[in-house]
Amino acid sequence: MLYTAPVAVPGAPHVIVIGNEKGGSGKTTIAMHLAVSLLKQGQQVGTIDLDSNQKALTRYIENRRIWANHRRIELEVPLHRCIERAQSAKLDDNEAVELAAFEEAVCSIKESVHFLVIDTPSTDTYLMRLAHLVADTLVTPVTDSFLDLGTLASIDPITYEVTGTGHYAELVCETRRRRCQFDQGHADWVVVFNRSSARRLVQQSLAEAGTRLGFRDIKGCSERRVYRQLFASGLTALDAPDETIVGQSPSQSPSQSPSQSHQKSNRQSHRFAQQEIHDLIARLNLPTSERARRRAAARQEWFASAHMPLDTGDVLADEVAAPRGAPWSR
Repeated sequence: MLYTAPVAVPGAPHVIVIGNEKGGSGKTTIAMHLAVSLLKQGQQVGTIDLDSNQKALTRYIENRRIWANHRRIELEVPLHRCIERAQSAKLDDNEAVELAAFEEAVCSIKESVHFLVIDTPSTDTYLMRLAHLVADTLVTPVTDSFLDLGTLASIDPITYEVTGTGHYAELVCETRRRRCQFDQGHADWVVVFNRSSARRLVQQSLAEAGTRLGFRDIKGCSERRVYRQLFASGLTALDAPDETIVGQSPSQSPSQSPSQSHQKSNRQSHRFAQQEIHDLIARLNLPTSERARRRAAARQEWFASAHMPLDTGDVLADEVAAPRGAPWSR
């Protein structure tokens, strides 16, 4: 199983991992909107849900299929897989089972897609670390909260200066180091400043953390009801804002019709959300065109003296064989 980072070509999809150890930051919303956006651009997209407890992305995609069938409309749906966590009493056995499931899921769709979007749980698990190891683009949503920022860095309570590295940031730095050892690959780490307030409380501290840890931060999505409302129907802000699709509030019964002012408000909120998503995805600089792929290849050459494919079969098997007490041995 080969990944050639970061150029997106058939058989070697560009892997986008959505990760953070803090729940409620908008990982699944971004994962779904990113997958649908790429599909609407004509890309072939696969998705993997590693959060077998919540299965938020899996439910989102299933809702989309059900809604499309109910309304008799065409909606773009990615090739999707959900990987269950192993539950045996032995850690080594669990990791071997999860490794095999991860490889099988990727192998089953990698030949058919240009992009692979992986949604990870908000906990440090073996599957979560496997995904970070093979990421070409790592997207980490954080809200405008020092609580969220704590996963990336510890902050001085008086000066708000960065004083240390958070647990999740340490995890990312370790996976990037190990990835570089295997294939000289470099993952583009993008922290998405999500659900921001007018004052943007953590902006300065976030910028300082980015300089220290090697990520770039970009503006994400505002706190909008429309994002939460669309989940129930499996829709995204990128789908057509037609009243037969999004005109009815979840609180209304099927016999009720939304008022004209309510429809106008829905459409306006939808347009704002749609523009936010377009701007967010543009800032990710994904290799979605031949020109973008050439730029991505040039960036890769800059980060590496040699270009070598990442054989995840060997790499991940090495992680399973890691001795107890090693960074990957949980």
